[in-house]
Amino acid sequence: MFTCANCEIIGCRKGDFEKAPANCPIKVEDVRESSREEYEKEEIKKFIDGTIKLEKEGQNRWTRVEETIQFCKIMGYKKIGVAFCLGLKKEAKIFVRMLREHGFEVSSVICKNGGIDKRALSISGDEGLRGVSCNPIGQAMLLNKEKTEFNITVGLCVGHDALFFKYAEAPTTVLLTKDRVLAHNPIGALNCTHRF
Repeated sequence: MFTCANCEIIGCRKGDFEKAPANCPIKVEDVRESSREEYEKEEIKKFIDGTIKLEKEGQNRWTRVEETIQFCKIMGYKKIGVAFCLGLKKEAKIFVRMLREHGFEVSSVICKNGGIDKRALSISGDEGLRGVSCNPIGQAMLLNKEKTEFNITVGLCVGHDALFFKYAEAPTTVLLTKDRVLAHNPIGALNCTHRF
């Protein structure tokens, strides 16, 4: 089992193999070599180069919104997909407008697309279910159909986001993570661990 979250050495930061603990991922040579080979693929080289440029130019200067827009520019993307939650429609509308102002063609898909009744999807048999279910698989399929080059999620629910990532064909990043209790700032719960 890997325990990087508890490591105090962090030898990987400097490529220091000597002091690494016995269960350090740096010692898993087959994965290290296989992942290194993946970075030699042309499309991956271009992608990782874009992330390196982004970090160099904007680290500690740009907001997540600015970083996302700049990354799309660095990568030369033209067609962007935005998968968003109905509860964050206002924010999604603002973000889509910003992307368009920066010259991107944007296809946005709401979570309730398809209008699927929750009772049709539930296996629990809960008769109390009401309303339309979120459809993250549909969001991904619709953006795949649009042939987006890069997708951005805005507030998809836990689980729904995982299904979206599973079915989306284009690389995807998260602009905003939903947290209804902490004003969409989930790290607040980690900074307030006394509550748990």
